[in-house]
Amino acid sequence: MNQPYPTINLTLVGQSPEREQEPEIYEVRKKVYPRAVHGWFAGWRVFFVILTQLIFYGLAWLDWNGRQAVLFELASRKFYIFGLVFWPQDFIYLAVLLILCAMSLFLFTAVAGRLWCGYACPQTVYTEMFLWIERKIEGDRLARIRLDAAPLSLKKLAIKSAKHAIWITVALWTGFTFVGYFTPIKTLAVEAARFALGPWETFWILFYGFATYGNAGWMREQVCKYMCPYARFQGVMFDRDTLTITYDTKRGEPRGPRSKKIDHVAAGLGHCVDCQICVQVCPVGIDIRKGLQYECIGCAACVDGCDQVMDKMRYPRGLIRYTTENALARGYDTKAMWRRVFRPRTLIYAAVLLAIIGVAAGSLAMRNPLKVDVIRDRGALAREAAPGVIENVYRLQLMNTDEQPRQLTIRAEGLPGLKVAGIEQPVAIGAAETRLVAVRLQAALSGPARHEAQPEQDQDERKQREALEPGTHKVEFIVEAVGDERVARHERSSFFIPR
Repeated sequence: MNQPYPTINLTLVGQSPEREQEPEIYEVRKKVYPRAVHGWFAGWRVFFVILTQLIFYGLAWLDWNGRQAVLFELASRKFYIFGLVFWPQDFIYLAVLLILCAMSLFLFTAVAGRLWCGYACPQTVYTEMFLWIERKIEGDRLARIRLDAAPLSLKKLAIKSAKHAIWITVALWTGFTFVGYFTPIKTLAVEAARFALGPWETFWILFYGFATYGNAGWMREQVCKYMCPYARFQGVMFDRDTLTITYDTKRGEPRGPRSKKIDHVAAGLGHCVDCQICVQVCPVGIDIRKGLQYECIGCAACVDGCDQVMDKMRYPRGLIRYTTENALARGYDTKAMWRRVFRPRTLIYAAVLLAIIGVAAGSLAMRNPLKVDVIRDRGALAREAAPGVIENVYRLQLMNTDEQPRQLTIRAEGLPGLKVAGIEQPVAIGAAETRLVAVRLQAALSGPARHEAQPEQDQDERKQREALEPGTHKVEFIVEAVGDERVARHERSSFFIPR
């Protein structure tokens, strides 16, 4: 009655158990050989490559007010950006900058997908630069494929060596420029020429150069596909009215090769001639005809490549184009499509972005260049400087956050007869300088009668005596720039009167 269950052998017919293999979890990388392409979108990519690199490489050499225009001095904790000097106390502006970047990313992605990735991302920009060098030395796609497949020879070694030498030069210059934003680049150049670079400068130049060489020369699309988090969460920012690079299946299918003279309609063919140009020009090696994929960086190289083929076949352009899912499914014309692209979601993003920019610009324009921190001397809360005179000691940290030297006056309010002593006024402070000064506040008491209210005293005298009762009293420091009333700071502190 208790018969065992039969054993089921799942071995495929014609295959022995010894030949069974576990499925591979990781796909082996197949090198991508992008083909050169020309067109409207390729022109925009070239424009942004030139623009971003002119800014990156050129800005470090630009002078402003006798110093480097953009310099991040970590040692002195000062960031110079043209006429602005930012201190650690200006951390709020860094937070605003990050918010602006996030809102811009949301807006551009909601409108037209991965615009940042396709045109301005450093990975895309440097990959384009390294690919251009590779094409100039090794040739276009087929020539590079043949060269890699050829056996090692003196010619192949010379070509490869020349390419990598130029890559390494560009990468090291990139690392040098990057470090030049933290150490004055002219000083850095002199030290490099004398082989006198410090250990940290040397480390970061080599590290950033190695990262550029590795990412743009070797890893390329692997960075976008596996390392960049944006490729993973971009889908949550898309909707059916987001412009994405799309293959028009209704128009293109069924695909197939044909002569220009053949009537594709009579032959039952779509506009796609299955030439594989869209795949060959793609820097990440995907086939856009399979639909939107997370690997797509939105560079539109396939659009330019397909348009060139459509021109040769005398078909209308736009088989692969920027469009939306709703426009493709419902047949919207261009006007209706753009009207839905600028929907409430994108308008809200744009309004918030403009509001933040306006507030940040207004805050920078009205920023007070004077900052003051008041620190009480904890070692001696109060002392009697003279008979009937109580003195408290303070340290004032004065920060002049702009590049104009100033003369400052210091006074205090809050108690009758309160005066500042122990410092010569006005206090001089240089451009973009911090100065710590010690000051003494003195308040005169009225002798032994301070606790007794005499009948002949008037009301003002009684108020003064009440104000000087033992305990802690609120006072306020007023620091003002001589000749400029707008540059002033009011900082509160406390004044202690002992019993």
